[in-house]
Amino acid sequence: MQAELLRDLLNEVRAGTRTVESALDRLRDLPFENLGYARLDHHRALRTGFPEVVFCEGKRVEQIVEILGRLAQKHKLILATRASREVFDAVTEHIPAANYFESARIIQIGANGVEPTSTTVLVVCAGTADVPVADEAAVTAAALGSRVEKLYDVGVAGVHRLLAARERLNAANVIVVVAGMDGVLPTIVGGLVAAPVIAVPTSIGYGTGLGGLSALMTMLNACAPGIAVVNIDNGFGAGYLGHLINIRGVADKSEP
Repeated sequence: MQAELLRDLLNEVRAGTRTVESALDRLRDLPFENLGYARLDHHRALRTGFPEVVFCEGKRVEQIVEILGRLAQKHKLILATRASREVFDAVTEHIPAANYFESARIIQIGANGVEPTSTTVLVVCAGTADVPVADEAAVTAAALGSRVEKLYDVGVAGVHRLLAARERLNAANVIVVVAGMDGVLPTIVGGLVAAPVIAVPTSIGYGTGLGGLSALMTMLNACAPGIAVVNIDNGFGAGYLGHLINIRGVADKSEP
């Protein structure tokens, strides 16, 4: 449950427009709702500022539909990641307002209702094959409220493409860098900018890439400072972290 909804509920009780018993019924599902196969964490938005995000892989379609329906009753914005077109089609039968970002495989229900940040999360990816993971990061950060820009297909095999975008790199408040194969791109970017860099290894590459493990190890061994690394193909985690860093940077700059 979002903080403003809880505040409204308490104000209604104080004003006498809602009974204590009615408020108790409304609060009964806090801090979680047990569906038998899942325990929905309705309290998460109060703790972290954003509701629970649904990871769709491994769940049955009917489970995803019910989970999203229950969450949508209590939150203005819901995200579901790794969602197939089949899942989205089933969700829209019950929640017609749901939106689908096919490349990112993300379902978004509702919006946060805030203006995007003045500062930017720049999502950079090495090659076109890395775009789905990069888009997952971009959609996530944008949904949470960050202004997001993209710089795609600037891998190190043609590093002049990256260097031609130096102004965009330097203007970003946070940079998410997505790369597979050799995984070198975050190190190059980290050596060019003052902004924090979030590196995302992808599972793109031939056999010795070991499903992204080689890129992960390269990124963990980066010699450039200011680089943090998330798990293989974890565009969602990178976008979420990028947004958190971005909004804290805005808060810091606004202080006298």
